Amino acid sequence: MGAIVVITSVGDEEQALLIARELVARRLAACVNVVPGIRSVYRWQGKICRDGEYLLIVKTLESEREAVAATIRELHSYELPEVLAFTASAGDVRFLDWIADSVDKTKAANAGDDDEEESPVLDLDDSAL
Repeated sequence: MGAIVVITSVGDEEQALLIARELVARRLAACVNVVPGIRSVYRWQGKICRDGEYLLIVKTLESEREAVAATIRELHSYELPEVLAFTASAGDVRFLDWIADSVDKTKAANAGDDDEEESPVLDLDDSAL
């Protein structure tokens, strides 16, 4: 049950949340962290570019890697989306079990299982710091 972390970056919050929601709803990922405010410097089509982006950190299993990548490519607006996967060589056993349980497709039939519930939001606006 090898856990992995997949990362990708997107250009706006709407796309970040769409990809995150779909990965979790399709039981391809246990959790997707959406990290705003990253700056990327990269070479694209012979030019050096600099953009603000959102980083997505996807917790899943190796067995879901190809489906995660396909979903990212399906929903991503970039011509060549970043999809990098890293093996989680160690982790809390309970957390690793939770990842496996969360992507278990046999549990998808449970009534109400996919109802989205928002946790209370802590506003971390820079002006409040």
